Amino acid sequence: MRVRHHLLTLLAISTALPVLASESLAAQVADPDPSRFAETFQGFAQWDAENFVPRDGILFIGSSSINFWRTAESFPDLPVINRGFGGSHASDATHWVRDGVLKYDPAIVVYYEGDNDITQGKKSPQVMEDFRDFVRAIRNAGSDAEIVFLSIKPSPARMDVWSEMQKANDELRAFTESEGGLHYIDVGSDLLGRNGRPRPELYVADGIHMTPAGYEIWDRIVGPVLRSLH
Repeated sequence: MRVRHHLLTLLAISTALPVLASESLAAQVADPDPSRFAETFQGFAQWDAENFVPRDGILFIGSSSINFWRTAESFPDLPVINRGFGGSHASDATHWVRDGVLKYDPAIVVYYEGDNDITQGKKSPQVMEDFRDFVRAIRNAGSDAEIVFLSIKPSPARMDVWSEMQKANDELRAFTESEGGLHYIDVGSDLLGRNGRPRPELYVADGIHMTPAGYEIWDRIVGPVLRSLH
């Protein structure tokens, strides 16, 4: 009877595994088509052909929070390159890693993604896998650049998914602590008030993007890390 019980248990487990796998796959949200940014990267290439691009620079890449950050003004003493492309997902950053990162051979990469991903239904494990893919793409290309991950920020218009963003941030922090050359910066806590909600004065009318006052906080938090690494 005991043997039969074990056999029935193994059968139940083996039967359940395909179901669990299919449920896991079903939970995955399809990545958007990265080719929608082809014109954006053509524009970057055109700009590069007409302007000075620093070597061993500090390259910022990510969604609109990077795109709207006036990094050259914020860090005039550092060789910064901004390749933010609004509306992007972490999967887009990996797809465009050659044109958006590797071609510049940067000493430091500052990365911000995950905001749009989670807002559009992705869960933290899927976002984390895209983060890992980004690091693998850089390392497999032979680059030893320091990679600085900025935490996903809280936004008034996206507080319904803030708990999932926090999960991704916790996993991202643990990931950066497990490998050399990776760094995590919490850029979200100082955007919150004592009530745990985003401070309204730090966001523009859409409740997503930051005002200059919000970016001043990021400048204060991120600047010292970049100067210590560069």
